[in-house]
Amino acid sequence: MAAKKTPRDLSALSYEQARDQLIDVVTQLEAGGATLEESLTLWEQGEALATRCQEWLDGARERLAQARPGGAAAAAAGSTAATGSTAATGSTPATGSTPASRDDVGDGAEGDA
Repeated sequence: MAAKKTPRDLSALSYEQARDQLIDVVTQLEAGGATLEESLTLWEQGEALATRCQEWLDGARERLAQARPGGAAAAAAGSTAATGSTAATGSTPATGSTPASRDDVGDGAEGDA
């Protein structure tokens, strides 16, 4: 199993490096055979790598918005449209409702029909 990366290590990764490591983590998880503790460690590493990839993508989106006519104003308006984020209201653009919590998602137990 690959050595666990610390957040400091992840901050130095390029997008491609983080993406490739994330692919490796997912492959290991999908292969199975790891202990529960190893699987949890891999999951945590995968979450951190996914966050790092998202940081790169957000930065790239911002740079593209800055390069377009309208610059920062277009970036501010485009960031919520591009990501679908409505952090100020907590609602999703398509439904206007708040995202479901894990408790709201049916898992086939306790009366889910």
